[in-house]
Parts: sequence; structure tokens; C-alpha cells
Amino acid sequence: MTAGTSTRGAAIDIRSIRKRYGSFVALDEVSMRIEAGEFMTFLGPSGSGKTTTLNLIAGFTDLSGGDIRVGDRSVGGLPAHKRNIGVVFQHYALFPHMTVFKNVTYPLKLRGVPKTERERRARHALEMVRLEDFVHRYPSELSGGQQQRVALARAVVFDPPLLLMDEPLGALDKKLREWLQLEIKRIHRELGSTFVYVTHDQEEALVLSDRIAVFNRGRIEQIGTGHELYTDPATLFVGRFIGESSVFKGPHESSDGETAIEVAGVKVAARGRPATPGPQAILVRPEKITVTKPGGEAPEQVNRLRGRVSECLYLGAGTKYEVRLPDGTVILSRMPVAERPFAIGDEVDVFWPIDDSKLLADDGSTDSA
Repeated sequence: MTAGTSTRGAAIDIRSIRKRYGSFVALDEVSMRIEAGEFMTFLGPSGSGKTTTLNLIAGFTDLSGGDIRVGDRSVGGLPAHKRNIGVVFQHYALFPHMTVFKNVTYPLKLRGVPKTERERRARHALEMVRLEDFVHRYPSELSGGQQQRVALARAVVFDPPLLLMDEPLGALDKKLREWLQLEIKRIHRELGSTFVYVTHDQEEALVLSDRIAVFNRGRIEQIGTGHELYTDPATLFVGRFIGESSVFKGPHESSDGETAIEVAGVKVAARGRPATPGPQAILVRPEKITVTKPGGEAPEQVNRLRGRVSECLYLGAGTKYEVRLPDGTVILSRMPVAERPFAIGDEVDVFWPIDDSKLLADDGSTDSA
């Protein structure tokens, strides 16, 4: 690898993979294709199967069924050290007795790369992560962010077609994490390798990814771009996990191309009819909901409810309101900052266009899912 060049990443085909631990099913028939050079993020709560999938790709865990192909070969039966995959862990896994430079050259030494070439590649990798002035330091002399960048340099120094990253920024503070997210995006563009990234942080997934696979209970709920997952969630779980929302549940009825659910004695409508039988829910994003004085003007074809402001949070560019309805339902709204904002205890109306209501099957998911 030389400065200014990039590798071509490897495509990954995951075909009906399963993983069982005794009677416990950690993964159940998971399939997807990750394109060469793509940045794919596995997102989901703890125990959803995202790290298990990463470990199966890496070869750290054996398949219970199915197959994984990296490029043009099946790797399901290969040990981890023969898969030519770079891996970055959350806790760095650096050798404490080696300098930064020796840590980075170590994978090349294992591969029998001549010393001169090892040193050239290591220098370039350290330049890529902006640590070329730290070659003689030991891990104990580095900050957490610097150690993570060394781990990243070590993972890319042998030019892998595929790089796996398991919550690599989870132990860092918010500001440093945000800076390193941008660095990882830059390195991905420079290398051209395929990146697979595991996180439970939705904002991190939205910032980094070309596409996101949302995991839940050993299955994939939906794969799509961040925009697709936010604006058009396929399931209530995805809608609640990606971003904030107001959700209305209850008995529903459909007529004239709309489906309505009764909320605090008022019918709230969404376009369309249920795609599947059973309980339904309506999901609305907070930026779609307007808070106004009782009886204030509103466009036609909107849902409108009355309640009281229970929380008011100034967020700089806008204000977040929580409005509690008489039945206890809480509605979230994010609005531009007003000259005379509403205060806690104020009686208000909330409204939003019917077209901004998303009708989804009620899968039982909650905000803590």
C-alpha cells in the first residue's frame, strides 16, 4: 500500500447463518449482502445479535448453520488467522511491551513482510491516523483516543479487503468519539476497504454508515440508509430505536383509505390500511408535530390533540416539548425557538399532517427496547 492508493474492498454474502448456544438461539436465519467498499453498520440493543454476527465473519465463533462468503470464497470453515481480515476492538488490545511502531508492524512481521517494507507500510499507516510523531511511545504513554488510533493503524497496515470494528469508540468521551467518527470516515474513503462496524449508538450509526442493519432478538428488522430507516421504518421497533417518536396504540378502524386509533377520546389517523392483521400503532416524528395555543390556526387534514406542556427543553437551534394528554399519553415535539415559548403547565394544542403519521403493526416494542 502506498500513499494515495486505495484497495478494493471485498463483498460479503451472509447466507442464512445461525448461531446456537445450547437451547439459546443467538442468531436465527440472518442473511444480507454487503457490497465491496461499503461502510455497513450493525445496530441494535445489547443481545440483539450484532456482535455475534461480527464474530462469525471474523472467525472468532463457529457457525451453527449457513455460510459466509468474503469475496469469492467461503470462509465458514476457515480459522480467523487465515481470513485476511482486519479487526479493531473496543479495548484496543495493544501489546504493552511494544512501542507504537512495533505494535503496527507486528501483523506484517507475522506475514513475513521484509523489514524495509514493514517500516514503510507502518509509517504510512501511522500517517493515516495522524500519529507519525508517536512511533517510540508505549501504549501506557498514550491517551485512550491515541491508543484506539494505533489499533486502527495496526488493523489496516496489511491492506485488508475487509475491516471489522466492534464498538471501537465506546470507551471514549463524547467529543473525542465524534472527532474519531470523522477520522474513521476519512480513512474508509482513503482505503476503499469494506468496513463493518458494530454499535448500539444510533447517532454514531447515522454519521458513519452507507447502510445500517438493525438487529433485534437474533434477527434483522431492516437494512437501509439512515434516511430510509428514519423516514420509512419497516417495523415499530426500528421506528422507536432510530430517533425519537410519539407512538399511539389502541383499537383501530379503517375506512376511506385511512386507519384511525383513538387517543384521549380523539381519533388519530394515518393514510392506508394495515399491511398485516392484528394490533396497530401510529408513529410520528417530533419535528412533524407543531405546538400551538388552544384553538390556534392549523392547516386542513391534520391530527389535533389537546394537552398540557409537561417538559420544555431549550436545545439551542430549537425547543423540545413534551405534551401530556388527559389519558397520560406523552407527545414529543421539536420546534424552532419562538420569541414566546410555551411553559410547563400551559394548555396547548398539538397538530401534525395526516400524511406524516406512519402506520405500523404493533410488535410490542417499547422505548426501552
